[in-house]
Parts: sequence; structure tokens; C-alpha cells
Amino acid sequence: MSFPDLLQLYPELEDGVRGRLTTNQPLSAVTWFRTGGPAQLMFQPADEDDLSAFLAKLPRDIPVLPVGLGSNLLIRDGGLEGVVVRLSAKGFGSIEKMEGNRLSAGAAVPDKRLAEAAATAGLGGFAFYTGIPGGLGGALRMNAGAHGTETRERMVELTAIDRDGKKVVLSNSEMGYAYRHSAASRNLIFTSAVFEGIPQNESAIRGEMSEVVAHREKAQPIREKTGGSTFKNPPGTSAWKEVDAAGCRGLTIGGAQMSEMHCNFMINTGTATGYDLELLGETVRAKVLAHSGIKLEWEIKRLGQFGTQGAIKPFLGQEGEAA
Repeated sequence: MSFPDLLQLYPELEDGVRGRLTTNQPLSAVTWFRTGGPAQLMFQPADEDDLSAFLAKLPRDIPVLPVGLGSNLLIRDGGLEGVVVRLSAKGFGSIEKMEGNRLSAGAAVPDKRLAEAAATAGLGGFAFYTGIPGGLGGALRMNAGAHGTETRERMVELTAIDRDGKKVVLSNSEMGYAYRHSAASRNLIFTSAVFEGIPQNESAIRGEMSEVVAHREKAQPIREKTGGSTFKNPPGTSAWKEVDAAGCRGLTIGGAQMSEMHCNFMINTGTATGYDLELLGETVRAKVLAHSGIKLEWEIKRLGQFGTQGAIKPFLGQEGEAA
């Protein structure tokens, strides 16, 4: 499907833009699942000022959504209405060493690149990022973590642009961080952040990083089209244990499958649609609910409009639908 061309409806949006504007941009090319419909308009700003100026003149009734590296994202087949903002590595991908034990990094920096920069600077506490296949914008938004460490333990403050194009600075405490969650307004697009580490020997840091990589290669289907952990860990247990106990390891719907290697990972075996993947996820949630009474929460972000196959109800419409 395709959306009405926003640049034809609002030609003034192109005035003064230094970045790239693309109408009906397929999002399957930018998500790790390799599925999903188009963005009505994709904007790749040249820098923070370009983003600010564009948002300031964009009509307020047009939705805006930032999309990073697409590693933790399921785009539905009907696509995304409005403007998708994708920050470029050129404009938002720098890392700078600051005074003390701090690093400043752009929101488009891959998590593992921040870990590498921290190791080179002799700053510990960032090795966990080596095993997170995403970008810092998403990590800051969802408090990404692994191996016992979370983003909130390293982040000092971040800079964002709001829906009116104004710059906003938020401290760690103002983010309202919790497990895989932040309370920051959805109208903010994160552009950079300051992180603080702990002085540590570089060789020791790289040893930790190697352990993270080895664990990930052994336990996770990293060479598949996947979105990482599908569900959040419920209190007192692990999501994969509940998925496994409900008989869902290897469960397949269309081209979507719960991984045999790690059954909290969904994979696109080659022909999956966004519908296949979301239907599989809700089928697993329904089976776990029926087996253990646990209501698994999605960790993967599902966005956009459903396609021609129709909507998928939470838990397939069974008890617990509002969860």
C-alpha cells in the first residue's frame, strides 16, 4: 500500500531542508526482521538544527516517529502514517571523550560502538552494550540492558528535540527509568547523551566484551532475521522458560518461528510478514497465559497500521486482552 504524498500536500516542508526526504519509503529495508509497510514520509536530517527547523514547521496533526537501527522493531504491513525520522551516522554518530570519566555520543551510534570507544578510553561499565544489537537512541528510550547492567546506570543526561523543534535536556532522574522502560515523552526525539564510566584497565574491559560476544554467539540466533528478545522477563522468572514450558519452542506460523536456539527470539525464516510475526507473538502469549497464568509483555515495539489481513488482538482476544 502507499500513503498520500506529504510533500505534494505540504510543499513548504522541503524549504531549507539539508537532509533527505523520501515519500512512501519501504521500512522492510531498515528493520532487522526485514518486514513492514512504508513510511508515509521518511526524513533523515543532516544534523540537530536541520531536525529542529523541520519539526518547527511540520503541521501538528502529522504524527512523528523516530526509528533507529530497527533491531527491536516490528513494523506492521500497513506501514506508518506521518513522518518517520531516521538519524544518520554522519549527523548523529559521533563519540567524544569528555573530562573525567564521561563520553558524549550521538543517538545514531550503535551500542557496540560505544562499548568499543569506552574500552579504548579505559572506561569500564559499558561491556554489556557489546551484546545489544541496536542504537543508543533506542537504548536510551527503553533502558536497554544485558548481563546485569542497564542504560540508566551509565547515562548522565541526554539531549532531545521536541515536537515544536525546541531543544530539551533531561537528567537521568527525569527519565523515570524502570525495567525496559522510560517515562520520557513520546514527543521527544533523542539526539545525543552523556555517559559516565568507571576507570578500568583496557585489557580487562576487552576480556569482558569477549565474554559477552561468546555468550551471545552461543545462546542467541544472531545470524537470523530477528528482533532480539521478544518478551520482557516477568517477575520471578524468565520469558524463555515460560515460552518453553508452554510448548512454544520452534512454534511456526507462516514464515515466522520462535527460535529453537533461544525460544524468546522470533525469527523471520525468509517469507514472514509483519502479520505472521505478530500473530505468532500473540499466539505464544495466549499459550503461556493458558499454561501458567502469566501475561507476557512485549519487549519488541510493534508499530504502524495492520494490512489487508486485518488486526490481531492481544492474547488472540482471550482473557487478559487488556494487559
